Amino acid sequence: MDSQISQPSPAPQSPPSPHSFQVDLRGLVDLLSHHLYSSPKVYLRELLQNAVDAVTARLVDEPDAPARIRLHAEGGALRVEDTGVGLTEADVHSLLATIGRSSKRAEGLEEARSDFLGQFGIGLLACFVVAERIRVVSRSARTPGAPPVEWTASDDGSYTVRTLPDSERPEPGTTVHLVARAGAAEWLAPGRVEALARDFGSLLPYDVRVGGEAVTDLPAPWDRPYPGPAARRVALARHCHDLFGFTPLDTIDLSVPLAGIRGVAYVLPSAVSPAQRSGHRVHLKGMLLTERAEQLLPDWAFFVRCVLDTDSLRPTASRESLYEDETLAGVREALGERIRAWLTGLAAGDPDRLAAFLSVHHLGVKSLARHDREMLRTMLPWLPFETTDGRLSLEEFAQRHPVVHFTRTVEEYRQVAPIASAQGIGVVNGGYTYDSELVQALPSVRPGTVVAELDGETVTAHLDAVDPAEELALSGFLAAARARLDPLGCDVVLRAFHPLSVPALHLDDRDARHEQARADAEERADDLWAGILGSLRGSAPRARLVLNHLNPLVRRISALPGPELIGTATESLYGQALLMAQRPLRPADSALLNRAFIGLLEWATHSEDGRA
Repeated sequence: MDSQISQPSPAPQSPPSPHSFQVDLRGLVDLLSHHLYSSPKVYLRELLQNAVDAVTARLVDEPDAPARIRLHAEGGALRVEDTGVGLTEADVHSLLATIGRSSKRAEGLEEARSDFLGQFGIGLLACFVVAERIRVVSRSARTPGAPPVEWTASDDGSYTVRTLPDSERPEPGTTVHLVARAGAAEWLAPGRVEALARDFGSLLPYDVRVGGEAVTDLPAPWDRPYPGPAARRVALARHCHDLFGFTPLDTIDLSVPLAGIRGVAYVLPSAVSPAQRSGHRVHLKGMLLTERAEQLLPDWAFFVRCVLDTDSLRPTASRESLYEDETLAGVREALGERIRAWLTGLAAGDPDRLAAFLSVHHLGVKSLARHDREMLRTMLPWLPFETTDGRLSLEEFAQRHPVVHFTRTVEEYRQVAPIASAQGIGVVNGGYTYDSELVQALPSVRPGTVVAELDGETVTAHLDAVDPAEELALSGFLAAARARLDPLGCDVVLRAFHPLSVPALHLDDRDARHEQARADAEERADDLWAGILGSLRGSAPRARLVLNHLNPLVRRISALPGPELIGTATESLYGQALLMAQRPLRPADSALLNRAFIGLLEWATHSEDGRA
């Protein structure tokens, strides 16, 4: 018979006891001041925000109610009064004494939620950043018979609530009293309070005053009527200078009605790096949200600074930046289209202003045109480039030349530009940052345009050949010249070309330079590396020194007696051609120049009888 082992039955479990979090208010204030908010100044924004929301809430029920906000700073204390909806004693216990609760959640206010600034209910807690005590006196507009109520809180987390006689607050609304904490009195000084109120609240829709002085300035500068376009440009330029500290090159209106956005973009008057993210000023329903919004515009719009007001974008918890969501992405795209339309308009109808813009920001525009096809299509025909015809746009250059030749390096351009120009060949210097990539992209935005790289081989092919009989007569001279330059990896070619003043032209291409660099490294390497580098020897064409048969000096050199003197003169022509092309000199080239210079001095000072 199988035995069975009895198991003890589990003890009955008691239901978990609910507990409340204990909040260290001092620690929370430290967290706010050092991590959530960038500066203690946000306390005033929170006060203004609460006052504006309270007024907005009252206007929902009483459209004719007064809409006033008054700030009074004196003796290290601040008083903020509003004619808003106010609070009852029950509201105070429910809303002010619970961290994270927002008055906008109160019953009956939900239908007006979109008109409120606050979304997170941090509210008065932020005032503890600068104050050690907060006192709120409020009277409800929704419960006329309710007495005024006073809520007093300290930064140790304690608070008291009591009702007051009607005489303490005869009219509906709220008054907030702050007393500065040690070391924070400057934030409650009258001048500082007025400056902060103007900065945060200049576009608020209500009557806001500090000590009797109005701080609101409506309508916004971009919405005001002006006598004409010129007066508007002057006024907005003054606004930009006051706001950002610079006078703009131009002003771009930013209007996206579907997103509730109105504002302007100011074009920077000096060049900046495309990698430098500009900070833009964003107002949310009139309240300044941030002056450092970096993600507001596409990356390519680095050349503008914006100021705008919106009622649709979502702020982060600190209300000091924008939340990255689909709405912001859509706004970014729409604002980018407005700026692109401005550029297109300049290209189509105001080339002088476009030229002024590109003279400052061409490098940044070139950088972004490589990746933004729409920017490439819009701007490439107008971007300035260095060419043999001067500094021109690619559009104008392509109209002059059936083939747009370009070089990949500045050195190549300097080698061929004088000769190519004399031969009627148009060349674009593609050696500067981004330029060769953009020249090659020209056919994609200008169909039918022919673009070709111009290298030493192509230039040589365009030069006139010397009569075979004359070249044969100079075979001894050419042999001596080639023998002298052969150790340098350079051939000697005789051609006839203009201008006559150029005796010699040094031509090579990237393959020739790579082969020369490999040969130089092989010569300096030990046996192992020399063997490895030797195995990489290529069949690339060598550099060439093209002698101008039309030049009188070359003709005289070709008639010199003896290979030694011809070699010295050839080395001098080689060195001069390198210097004219502004090519960096290798050690071997520097030694050659020194040797040729000394050799020519000895020859020039030597007498017929051999005595110095």
